[in-house]
Amino acid sequence: QLQVVESGGGLVQAGGSLRLSCAVSGYTYSSYCMGWFRQAPGKELEGLAFMDPDGRIKYADSVKGRFTISQDNAKNALYLQMDSLKPEDTAMYYCASRPGPTIQATPKWWNYWGQGTQVTVSS
Repeated sequence: QLQVVESGGGLVQAGGSLRLSCAVSGYTYSSYCMGWFRQAPGKELEGLAFMDPDGRIKYADSVKGRFTISQDNAKNALYLQMDSLKPEDTAMYYCASRPGPTIQATPKWWNYWGQGTQVTVSS
């Protein structure tokens, strides 16, 4: 069973930066896509940044140019560097994984989820 654990959230002022980390263990498939999602209070889960097994990356328009997804295969880790943070970025952030080669932006297609890490951006 694949396990996903996020860390790195916290409180930051608008314009600041945070880096989220995601530790992944228990691989049972030959390839996985990885992604970052967030959910603000009263809003739906939103896909932010995705990486396929070949390292191809996609971003949501809402974070393009401000957030950067990256991975360290040696550490089985995924990261989300968040710069120029805004109060509207305040949300619970989740790391997720899905077996297979194809990125899916819709949350329902992702099989494995972490517990989430809170990011709060003050104005």
